[in-house]
Amino acid sequence: MKPLQLTGRRLFITGGTGFVGRTLLDYLMDWQAKTEQVFEVSVLSRDPINFLARYPQYDGKSWLRFVAGSLKELPPPAAYTDVIHAAADTHLQGQAAQWIDQIVNGTAAVLDFAVKSGATRFLHTSSGAVYGPQPESLIELPEDYCGAPSTALLSSIYGQAKRVAEQLCTAYFHEHGLQTINARCFAFSGKHMPLDGPYAFGNFIRDALHGDAIRVNGDGTAVRSYLDGEDMAQWLMGLLQEGSPSEAYNVGSDQEVTMRELAQKVAQLLAPGKAVIIENAQPLNLHRSRYVPSIQKAKTLGLVVRHDLNQAIARAVAGLG
Repeated sequence: MKPLQLTGRRLFITGGTGFVGRTLLDYLMDWQAKTEQVFEVSVLSRDPINFLARYPQYDGKSWLRFVAGSLKELPPPAAYTDVIHAAADTHLQGQAAQWIDQIVNGTAAVLDFAVKSGATRFLHTSSGAVYGPQPESLIELPEDYCGAPSTALLSSIYGQAKRVAEQLCTAYFHEHGLQTINARCFAFSGKHMPLDGPYAFGNFIRDALHGDAIRVNGDGTAVRSYLDGEDMAQWLMGLLQEGSPSEAYNVGSDQEVTMRELAQKVAQLLAPGKAVIIENAQPLNLHRSRYVPSIQKAKTLGLVVRHDLNQAIARAVAGLG
């Protein structure tokens, strides 16, 4: 990948206060300090004062400011060069229809904001959920796989809504010339990963540090892969700079691991001797869940997995402070 060049750029980021957003901000802070490039970043926040009180490390930066608002109440358009749209709940928090509205209409609002602001590049953080269940015949999911979630399942809402959001990005590229790129995000690790949320990686670390045992929901055979947070941020910024307009790129690791193996690895690294309990062990599972991306397309841009799983676990824990 070409060195990141942000001099003279003015970025607007939605979702900048969540896991992806704070990881991006950490990366940009390091990049600014290392390169002394002159750029500006504005982050949308429902409550900037409260956010900065909780996370004072982001306060007092001359190049970074927080703008009050939400997807339903965006600030007035300004002269931004790039927009990163990373705001969307990844799990159902209320009514299903409201979730669809947040993802689809929220994306439309931010796209419209980008056009009115004169932005040239727009990075949409989509999801590997757009593919639907990974077939047993596919070891990795490539971007040209044409599967889709079933519309008959409530659990498909996130993936289907992200598909529509991607389609909106395509429309804005063709109708407005906005150079949209879809980053199909898979599973990540990092210090901002919640330890009490719906993410196995964080929950295993919590159990290792504070629990009597590391507990695996399910039978432990599900296959996943985890990209280190710093790598994720580098990939997203690389796609913003180098990604082809109206294209989709998987963002994730191709180093697969079962949930049982992940729990055992966390135990080995953080709490040797602590028991790993499989809550719903089965004698044989011929149809285990699999969710692993192909990253060959990302590699054509020079994006690589720099930290293996052992390093990702150690770095996530070290960052907890």
